[in-house]
Formats: sequence, C-alpha cells, structure tokens
Amino acid sequence: MWVRKRLDIHWLDLTYALANCLVPRPRAVLAARLERLWDCHQESIACLSVRSGFDLWLSAVSLPRGSEVLVSAITIPDMLRIIEDHGLVPVPVDIDPDHLAIEMDSLKRAVTPRTRALLVAHLFGTRQPLEAIAEFAQQRGLLLVEDCAQAFVGRDFTGHPEADVSMFSFGPIKTATSLGGGLLRVRNPQVVAAMRRLLAEQPRQSRWAYLRRVLKYAGMKFLSTRPMYATVFHSWRAMGRDPDQLVNGAVRGFAGPDFFRRIRRQPSAPLLALVRRRIAQFDPARIAHRAQYGERLLALLDGSFVSPGHASDEHTYWVLPVLADDSARLIAAMREAGFDGSSAHSMCVVEPPADRPAQRAAMAESILPRIVYLPFYTQMPEHELERLATVLQAVADEREPVHSVAAPSLARTAR
Repeated sequence: MWVRKRLDIHWLDLTYALANCLVPRPRAVLAARLERLWDCHQESIACLSVRSGFDLWLSAVSLPRGSEVLVSAITIPDMLRIIEDHGLVPVPVDIDPDHLAIEMDSLKRAVTPRTRALLVAHLFGTRQPLEAIAEFAQQRGLLLVEDCAQAFVGRDFTGHPEADVSMFSFGPIKTATSLGGGLLRVRNPQVVAAMRRLLAEQPRQSRWAYLRRVLKYAGMKFLSTRPMYATVFHSWRAMGRDPDQLVNGAVRGFAGPDFFRRIRRQPSAPLLALVRRRIAQFDPARIAHRAQYGERLLALLDGSFVSPGHASDEHTYWVLPVLADDSARLIAAMREAGFDGSSAHSMCVVEPPADRPAQRAAMAESILPRIVYLPFYTQMPEHELERLATVLQAVADEREPVHSVAAPSLARTAR
C-alpha cells in the first residue's frame, strides 16, 4: 500500500541527528549559524516550532487585549488557541478556492477599529501574492504575518519583503523536515530583540527529549515502506481501530496536555543542527520535480475532481487534495487499490466572533469537509500515478452529478 505521505527525511539525516543528540554542542552558536544561513540581515530567530515562534512574537508586540487578528479562514486550531491566550480575538477571512488566496471583499468586511493584525496562511503548497494585501495592511496600520509552514522551497524564498513576520516550519510532515523547529523572519529589529530576550528566559528542550523524537520518527519511517505499512494498516483495521487516528496522532507536534508549557521552550542544540543541515543541503530542483508531478496527476484526472488551489501561480504540491462530496466512497476505492487516501487533517475553519456572524467563512466551510488527500510524492513511479488516476476516474464516472454549495468554479459534474 502506498502510504498517504512519506516523511521527507533521509536515513543519513536521522543518523546525523542521533549523533548530535549524543554529543553536547553549544546551542547559542548553532542558533546563530542557522539564523545567518537563513537570512544575512539578522532578522531571523530560530524557535522550537512555528507555534512557539508565533506565541513569542505576540508576547513581544503585546497587542492590547480585545484586539482583533484577522486570520485566513482555514488554519490549524493551535494558532487560534495562541491568539486567544494573548487576549486577542481571531476573525476569519474567507478564501478563494481556486487559488487558496484570501478574498479581498471578505478582508475589507472584516476590518474594524479593533483590528491590529492579519495572519495569512499559504495552504497546501500554494503561495498567494501578497502585494495587494500588504498595501491594504499598510494603509490601515495592520501588522502582516504570513504563515509559510506549508510553502517551504529552500532559501529561494524566505518570506515576502512587505510582511512584518514570515514563519517557516520544519515539523514532522513538512518539506525538509527536521522533526521540529521553526524559523521566523521578523522585519522590526526591536521586536526581534524583544523576542530573543523572551526566548532566553524559556527552558530548553533537552537533547534526550529530541533523541526520543528522532527514534520515534525513525521507527515511523521504517514502517512507512509499502509492505510494512500495509501490514500495520490492515492489522490496525482488523482490530476495529481507525488507521487515521493512528497516523495523525503519531505525527501531531504537540499532542497531550500542557500545550503552552510544551511550546514555550528553546530548541535543543541537535534540533538546530539538523535544521541547518536540511536547509544547507536542500536542492530546489526537488520542488520543481514535485510541482511537475502534481501537474501531471491533475492532467491525468482531466477535471474529474477539482483540487483546491489548482489555479495558483505558485504551487509546490506539498500535498495534493481533491474535493469529493462522498469522501468515504473515494477513500474506500483508493484503499482497495492500495492507495491510502485520507480525509483526516488537523485544520479547521475559523469561527466568527459571536457578535459578528456575518463574517462567517462560507467558502472555507464548503471546502474543508470535502477534502480528500491523495497519496502523492515523487517516489511513486509514473505507472502508479496513472493507476491512481484511473481509480479516481472510475469513481468519478459512477457518481451522480454534483449540486455543490461551493462557487461555480468548484461545482464540476462527472464527465
């Protein structure tokens, strides 16, 4: 069975991480080297994760309690949790499904005198243009934060120059994963300095905690090979358990209690060393190859399923989702053919404040429940890509015409 997503890390990288866990190295020196590699303007700060860095940034800028933060309507719940912990109010901004960019009309409606910041997420490997959004934010005195956790392409892109903050993730399922770690590029030097002071007061992630993480994901990498994964998958299902819970629970970055205690830590020395290695050795040609593969699969589907973000000018296909009104049927057909598709994810639609129901993100609400993630990566040979497309085409040919609540661009009927 083709696993839904492979960990983007080599055994040599895991060995390097293991060696760094066993040999003490100066954390401050490693952090400085990593930050200089990412950005030569001393605007970057290395954190335990994007969640950790975003929490740190909000502490440094200290927005007035009750201020509103506009947020791309599809995000991860932890980002909302962090916003609310700082006494702030998240407000959704709806998205255009074809490009996964935030809608300017929704953005204009969302702004009030209480608005202080705008958090824009680049979703599923797309990267939306920020020029108009940056101009909008500057005219209204809003801080602009871009979440690039799903849009890493190496040092060719370290953030939009007009963004106040650009955040990149090296978490377990990300491109060039280091099994954790985040880099934030912050354009205000006073804010960077404040973040460094606050970070220095936090406890450190221990080398041994990171060692346990390395061993855990080494085991997961071994189990993700096709024969092993099929055995685990079918054994888990035979026991009456949901394989989605097994996989998604295993890769969650901060599962369990004490969320804020867990994210408010300095990254360990071996984590910093591995992030630097992954960035220094990253080949941007990998991104181009993956993008070509994504375009190839969409061409094979020939419009039988729509992929959110398919019209984006910048798309790396970090994942490849499609929209299905009967997701269970599509997933069952894929799994029967040996492809582990899934509708499980860790994202949510941002709810509007209780006193602003008109700001409901209708488009995001129509998209997210219908998403199915295809098992897709460049290690799949061409004939398997074609076979996957054939499975999806067969499901499309059997379905009834779709009467979607989404925009006309997404309301495609079966051929």
